[in-house]
Amino acid sequence: MTNDRRLTKNERRTQAREAAKAQQQKRQRDERLRKGLTIGGILVGAIAIVAIVTLVIVNAIRPPGPGPENMASDGIVVGQGYVAETTPALAADEAPVATDERDDVVQIVIYQDYLCPYCGLFETTNGEAIDQLISDGVATVEYHPVSFLDRLSLGEEYSTRSANAAACVAEASPDSFYAWNTLMYENQPGENTEGLTDDEIIGLAEQAGVDTNAAFTECVESVQFESWVQRATQDAQLEPGPSGEDGVQITGTPTVLVNGEQYRGQPGDGASFTAFVQAALGQVTGETATESPAPSESPAPSESTPAPSEG
Repeated sequence: MTNDRRLTKNERRTQAREAAKAQQQKRQRDERLRKGLTIGGILVGAIAIVAIVTLVIVNAIRPPGPGPENMASDGIVVGQGYVAETTPALAADEAPVATDERDDVVQIVIYQDYLCPYCGLFETTNGEAIDQLISDGVATVEYHPVSFLDRLSLGEEYSTRSANAAACVAEASPDSFYAWNTLMYENQPGENTEGLTDDEIIGLAEQAGVDTNAAFTECVESVQFESWVQRATQDAQLEPGPSGEDGVQITGTPTVLVNGEQYRGQPGDGASFTAFVQAALGQVTGETATESPAPSESPAPSESTPAPSEG
């Protein structure tokens, strides 16, 4: 039997109040939930921002790490048999140590940026002659990687990354450095490109005989020696480098010294460079070098040979 009794006025009022109260309670729950989600989102965002800022500050104030092994002069010296001279790593606050002068060989020193086309031209033109001098045991070559041209690699900082990779190779497998250096120029990217990737650089290291284990890979990918690259580049520009006994400052790349004297010929003039080296070799051996034309003047600084303020 159905109950057809109609609600009284008071019962309808009570029912309406209860319905309104239930609706109000639901709105309050929804509002608390909304506020909770908003505050939670703000807190998560704030935590993320704090984490990012903390990371930036830590990176900014983190003291520079030690330099690479086998580059105490900020360069690596390669001699007969492509064997590199070994040296301990310098502490972060320790000044580079000049390579000892020798009177039995010609000492060739090259300051280079792996993105610099003139460095590539110098290597292409004179690499074979340098290789022969090393093979004959009459010369050493000391490579100083610097980073002048980061601005020309589309934000990828190739000059710094490749100089850091040079430090990684010097530390991990110094006797493979010469072969790796040659491969880097055989595969040199152009300016205004992103440069070689880390994987490509590591692949060239493997071709050169470097043990590309996890530690080496991490060294390249994390840019482990970035602070060393920055310091070595600044020192080369602001002060005569440790290999520049005559006060040579590095105002562009390539800068080439032979027994402490700067070669001022064109990077692509093989005959002039050979004559320059032969004159130094004559001083070492006591023999008179074959007379050759004087080296031509080096090119004016360009995008690849920046003044110190542009480095």
